[in-house]
Amino acid sequence: MSYRRGWIALFLFSLSMINYMDRIALSIAAKPIATEFKLSSVGLGYLFSSFIWSYALFLLPMGYLIDRLGTKRMAGVGIFVWSAATALTGTATSFVSLMCARLVMGAGESTSNPVGAKVIRQWIPASERGMVTSMFNSGSYAGPAICSVLLGSLIALFGWRVSFVIAGAIGFVWLAAWLMFFDAPEKVRWLKAEEREKIVHERESKPAAATSHSDGQSSFLSLMRSPTLWGLAITQGCNVYTQYLFLTWLPSYLQATRHLSITHTGLFSAVPYAASVILCIVAGRLSDRYLKKGGVATGRRRNAVALAMLTGATILTVPFTSNLLVLLVVFSVTLTGIASTTSLNFALLNDLLPSSRDVAKAMAFVVVGGQIFGMIAPIATGYVIAETGSFDWAFGIAGLLLLAGATVVMTMTRSPMIPERDETNAQVAT
Repeated sequence: MSYRRGWIALFLFSLSMINYMDRIALSIAAKPIATEFKLSSVGLGYLFSSFIWSYALFLLPMGYLIDRLGTKRMAGVGIFVWSAATALTGTATSFVSLMCARLVMGAGESTSNPVGAKVIRQWIPASERGMVTSMFNSGSYAGPAICSVLLGSLIALFGWRVSFVIAGAIGFVWLAAWLMFFDAPEKVRWLKAEEREKIVHERESKPAAATSHSDGQSSFLSLMRSPTLWGLAITQGCNVYTQYLFLTWLPSYLQATRHLSITHTGLFSAVPYAASVILCIVAGRLSDRYLKKGGVATGRRRNAVALAMLTGATILTVPFTSNLLVLLVVFSVTLTGIASTTSLNFALLNDLLPSSRDVAKAMAFVVVGGQIFGMIAPIATGYVIAETGSFDWAFGIAGLLLLAGATVVMTMTRSPMIPERDETNAQVAT
C-alpha cells in the first residue's frame, strides 16, 4: 500500500482507538465507581449499556448525514461531542449524571463506523479494502489495550475522575490533525497525481448484474429489502455481543473471580487486546489475497467471516479454564476472532454494495444490528451474575451466538445488495 494513503489508514486506526479508549474507561474504573455510588452488578450492567442506547438511536440519522454532508465535517462533530462527554464524566456527582454523560458520548460516537466505511470507500482501492478495514477495526482493540494499562495506572495513582479527563483530551488532538490534513482524494494537495488516479479508478467494486445501477443512490427502505443487508446486520449482532461482554465485564471478571488488582487487571487485559490488533490486520490481508483471483465482488469473503466467528467461539472453553496463562491464550484467540469478524463483515458489506453513495447508510444499519445485541450484553450479564453468582453462562451465551452468526453469514449473504427494482436480474454470488 502507498505510503501516502497509508496516512488515511492511520487516521482511521487512531479514530477507532480513541473511540474504544473512551468506551472502556468506565469498565476499568468500575470498581471504585460502584463503591462510590453503591451500585450492584445489575446497576453496573445498565450503566455499561447506557451509551449504546443513544449510539444505536443516532446511527441511522448519522449515516444519512454523512452521505449528505461528507466525512470530514461529520467526523469532526462526532469526536468533539464524545471527547467532551468523556472528559465531563470525570465531574459526575451522581448515577444520573454518569448516565447522562455516557448517553451524550454514545450519540457522538455514532459517527465513527459510518465515517470509517465511507472514508475507506473514498480512499482505498478495492483490492486493499480488507486490510485497511482490518486496520480501522483493530483500533477498537488497540484502544482497550492501551487504555487498560494507562488508565489502570492513573486510577491507582490519582483516582478514577482524572482518567476520564485525560481520555477525553486525547480526542481533541486527533480532531486538530483531522481538520488540518483530511479531505477527499480529489481535493488534498499532499497526494501525488499517479496515486490519486489509482485510488479513483480502483476504489469501486461492482457486483455482477449491478454495474449499471452503481452510480445511483438508494433509499433506506430499498436497501432494507435486501436479505443480504439483514444477514450482515444479524452476523454483526452475534459478534458484537461478545465484544461488549469483554469491553464491559472483563475487568470485573478478573477482579471478582481471578482476584487481580486494578493495576494487574489492566496489564492482563492489555495482552489479548494487543494480540488481536496484530492478528486482525493479518487476517484482513489474508482475505484480500484469498479474493485476489476470485474477485472482491463475488462475496466469497463470507467464508473468512464464518471462519473468524468459529475462532471466536473459543470463548466456550473459558468456564473450564483455571490456569491464568491458558486463560490469557483463550482470551487472545477469542478477541482475535471477534475483531477479525467485525472488520471482515464490514469489508463484505462494501464488497456487496454497488453504490458508494449508500455506504454510510448501509454501514449504519449493520452497526445498529450489532448495537441491539451489544446493548443487551452488559445488562444480561449483570442479571446472569446476580442469578447464578458466576460468569460461566455469560461466556456460554456469547459462544453460542458466535456459532449462530457463522451460520447466518453463510446462508443470508449470498447476493449483492441490489435495489428491489433490480432483484429479478440479480445473479446469485458464488
